[in-house]
Formats: sequence, structure tokens, C-alpha cells
Amino acid sequence: MNYHDKLFRPISNTANGETSDQTVFHYKQTGNILTAEYAGGQIQMGHLIGLVDEHGNIDMRYHQVNEKGELMTGICQSTPEILPSGKIRLHERWEWTSGNKSKGSSIIQEQ
Repeated sequence: MNYHDKLFRPISNTANGETSDQTVFHYKQTGNILTAEYAGGQIQMGHLIGLVDEHGNIDMRYHQVNEKGELMTGICQSTPEILPSGKIRLHERWEWTSGNKSKGSSIIQEQ
């Protein structure tokens, strides 16, 4: 699975997360290395880097600056689902490595 040049937007997130339907992720992929820039809603700017396995699962690390000016960091594992339209939906399990170090889950979908 290749995520290169795809745009994703969250469709759900737990309350302790900072992304919303106003956040847009722009994915880039070279080989099995995935990167993205994202912004919108509570997030001024964010970046992620991850590795994609042969099934399209992503193991990533992210950092972002929120609207309060705080630098937040975390880890995330994403599992893809291919929708009938052919678009990708990612089911994410994440954990803050900064702040309160809580865990959460979100779903983002290709635009």
C-alpha cells in the first residue's frame, strides 16, 4: 500500500486528542518510509515519520505545536481499511509521550 501524496482528515478522535475534522494530513511515502505535515484546528503545525509494513500498517512518531504554543509528542500505530470507494480509512491507536502521557484512538480518512 502506498500513501504517497494522499490527504487525510480525522473523522473521530478521543477527547484527549488534539486533531479534529479541521486538521489535514498530507502524506508522502518513499519505499516504506512515510512522512507527513499536518495543521488545522488546535494544531498550528505537526510532522510525523513512520514505517509502513507489507500490509499497510504504520508505526509512527509525531510531534506538533498546538494552539497554546505547546510542543507535544507521541507514538501511533495505524491499521488501514479500504472503503468500497477505494479510499483509505486509518484506525489509529496513539499515546502521548509528553504532557499527561495518556492514550487514545482516532480514525482518519482519505479525502
